[in-house]
Amino acid sequence: MAESPDPYSSYSSPLTSRYASTEMKYNFSPRKKFSTWRKLWLFLAKAEKDLGLEISDEQIQEMERNITNIDFELAAQEERKRRHDVMAHVHTFGQCCPKAAPIIHLGATSCYVGDNTDLIVIRDGLDLCLPKVARCIQRLAKFAEEYKDLPTLGFTHFQPAQLTTVGKRSCLWIQDLLMDLRNLERAKKDLRFRGAKGTTGTQASFLALFDGNHEKVEKLDAMITAMAGFSNKFRITGQTYSRKVDVDVLSVLGSLGASIHKICTDIRLLANQKELEEPFEVDQIGSSAMPYKRNPMRSERCCSIARHVMVLVADAQQTAAVQWLERSLDDSANRRISIAEAFLAADTILNTLQNICEGLVVYPKVIEKHVTQELPFLASENIIMSMVKLGANRQECHEQMRVLSMEAGAQVKTFGLENDLVDRIKASEYFLPIREKLDELLNPVTFVGRATPQVEGFLEKEVYPAIESYKLDLDASAQLTL
Repeated sequence: MAESPDPYSSYSSPLTSRYASTEMKYNFSPRKKFSTWRKLWLFLAKAEKDLGLEISDEQIQEMERNITNIDFELAAQEERKRRHDVMAHVHTFGQCCPKAAPIIHLGATSCYVGDNTDLIVIRDGLDLCLPKVARCIQRLAKFAEEYKDLPTLGFTHFQPAQLTTVGKRSCLWIQDLLMDLRNLERAKKDLRFRGAKGTTGTQASFLALFDGNHEKVEKLDAMITAMAGFSNKFRITGQTYSRKVDVDVLSVLGSLGASIHKICTDIRLLANQKELEEPFEVDQIGSSAMPYKRNPMRSERCCSIARHVMVLVADAQQTAAVQWLERSLDDSANRRISIAEAFLAADTILNTLQNICEGLVVYPKVIEKHVTQELPFLASENIIMSMVKLGANRQECHEQMRVLSMEAGAQVKTFGLENDLVDRIKASEYFLPIREKLDELLNPVTFVGRATPQVEGFLEKEVYPAIESYKLDLDASAQLTL
């Protein structure tokens, strides 16, 4: 059956057709990949020429002119014929560089262009992700500052617990993202270039080219590494760079996915409580059947795609585990998918999270209502302590509070009524000594502990310093088309 020219008749990854940013899609595009191959062949030829091999300026200039002049159709034909992607592009490059054709790929193995390009793309992918993490942190920092004083129910086991503040809760999210920022920075710093190592990493082919001159082979490796923009290279490789590098990078992206999943799960839970809401467009439809629905679809998307990032870590782990001796080709097809998908998915959830954080809506009156419903129970210990200070017996007072609390709880759970514990306490003769102090004892602000100064100290000492180096990248907004 002939291939249809209709783009809607073949599968396209949703990450590229719906979600990921233009810049990240380009980073993993064929044009970026194969033009980088050509740049690497150019770097190799330049270094070999500078070190004394017979390569002319004319050959170098011809390669330079044709870095982006790629005949993708011819390359596809060559690959079908040769069943080898690198050699297909060697021949395709040679077609538009006839003078340089004899020296293209001189002394190199396929992994010279394949692995080195992967490392360049991974580095550039990390460079795209890092400022996006910083922007999410900065947006949440503004949110934390704005709501650092607003008391809200804390939850443990998703059951009402001691009060916190809306801003303090968002600092829990920021703290996880700060760890991700550091992990990404560390992963980028640890990246090293493969360089020119030959077929099994011994550099034997380059040693032969330079007539046994070890110093020139080392210089060749260093020169190519510098031209590719890396400060460090592997001293030891097999045919490939260690696939542990992929484990390291995808683990960091998977960890980022876990952070964003947790943040967006919290937002979804709070949306159900009607305390917090992600942005909702004027014409947005929450449900095809229920017109009133305001589903947290952005947060749900983040959770959905974050799971994909998280499970891709296993791909890298299993691939690294089965690389036989100096290399095995069963890594290739898997890595074409797993590395690109991990970055495209991470890019998607970062863009989406930033958009969410730029439009979070808080409903203080709903929060206040929920606090008011639970605070009498949470204040029980304070009420008991106040009574004891006035001479009451602690055990006696505890029993009085227990009975009234059970009665109030039954009103809420059995009859669906409001929590009337305060009214019961006010009506009780036993609690007459503290009746006038009840409003003071039930002030939510007195139940949040050091939440506000914790937020202030955290932002000042940890958050703002961590994103200072990204200050020129913080203004960009996240526009979602879907």
